[in-house]
Amino acid sequence: MAATRRFPMKLDLKKGKIEMVHGSGGRAMAQLIEEIFVKHFSNPLLEQGNDQAMFNVDAGRMVMSCDGHVISPLFFPGGDIGSLSVHGTVNDVAMSGAKALYLSASFIIEEGYPLSDLNRIVQSMAAAATKAGVMIVTGDTKVVERGKGDGVFITTTGVGVVPEGVHISGDKAQAGDVILVSGSMGDHGVAIMSSREGLEFETEILSDSAALNGLIAEMVEAVPDIHCLRDPTRGGLATTLNEIAQQSGVGMQLIEDNVPVHEDVKAACELLGLDPMYVANEGKLVCICAPEHAETLLKVMQNHEYGKNAAIVGKVVDDEHGFVQMETTFGGSRIVDWLAGEQLPRIC
Repeated sequence: MAATRRFPMKLDLKKGKIEMVHGSGGRAMAQLIEEIFVKHFSNPLLEQGNDQAMFNVDAGRMVMSCDGHVISPLFFPGGDIGSLSVHGTVNDVAMSGAKALYLSASFIIEEGYPLSDLNRIVQSMAAAATKAGVMIVTGDTKVVERGKGDGVFITTTGVGVVPEGVHISGDKAQAGDVILVSGSMGDHGVAIMSSREGLEFETEILSDSAALNGLIAEMVEAVPDIHCLRDPTRGGLATTLNEIAQQSGVGMQLIEDNVPVHEDVKAACELLGLDPMYVANEGKLVCICAPEHAETLLKVMQNHEYGKNAAIVGKVVDDEHGFVQMETTFGGSRIVDWLAGEQLPRIC
C-alpha cells in the first residue's frame, strides 16, 4: 500500500516499535490502525470506520460472550495470542450451539513493543477468524507506558445466533447421561509451561488451540438435543465437570483409563508436578448427552479433524453433594475436586 498524504511515511514493520503517540487518538494512531488492523481484518463492516458495527442477524436467540487474553509467552508452540483470542471467544459462543457471527477486538499494547510482532499477531488473528468463518467488525486500541503492560493484551467479544430447537446449557445434565471429550487433555497448558521452562521432549508438545464451531455445528445437526457443551479451559476437565455438576445438581463418575492424554503430556505433567485433569485446553470440548445419543455423537466427533481422539469418559449420576469421582487405573476411586490455587499462571 503506497504512502498517502495523511501518512507521508509508512510504518517500519521490521524495526519500528509502539510509541505512546500510537495511542494518542491522532495521526499516528490512525496510521497504526490503518496499516496493521484494517489491512488484515478488512471487511465491509469494519471499513465503515464507525465506533460501532451495525449488522443484521436472523431472528432468534442471540448469544454474546467476551474474553480477555493475557497469555505469556505471546507466541507458543501451536499458536499465539492472536489466534487464541479468536478461538477462545468463538468457542465460548459455539458451546451454546450458536453459530458465531461477529467479533470485536480490543488491544492494549505496551510502549516499545515491536511493530513486527504486533503485525504477526494481527495476521494470525485474521487467519484464525477467516478459518472460523467469523468477521472482526469493530475494535479499540490503547497504548500504555513501558513497564505498565506485558507486550499485548487482547479482549474479544463475540455474538452469534442459536438455531431453533437447540437448548444447550450447563444446568441440563441428568443422571444417566454420558460424558464425552473431543480429544486429549492438557495439551495447551503443557505447551505453554514447556515453552516457559525450555523443556524438550522427543516430540514437540503443541497447543491444541482451535475454533470448534465447525465441529459443534456437525454435532448439533446430528443430535439437536445435546444437554451440555463446555470447553475445558482454565482449570481443565476437572474444574469444568465440577462447574456443570454444581449447575445441574448432579454428580459425575469418570474412568481414568478412558480419559485421553498424550504420553508426552503425561511425562511433562509428572516432571512439572501437574495433574493433567486440571491443565487447560483451548481446542477441546466436553459433551454431555442422553445415553442413546452417545455413540452417534462419538462418531461425528471422531470423523472431524478436531475430534479424532474423542472418547466416552464417564457418566452423570445422582449425587446430592455434586461430587466428581474417578475410578483410577489401579481400581480405586478418588474425588476430583475443584482446583485449589493456581497450577499454571497466565495460560489463556
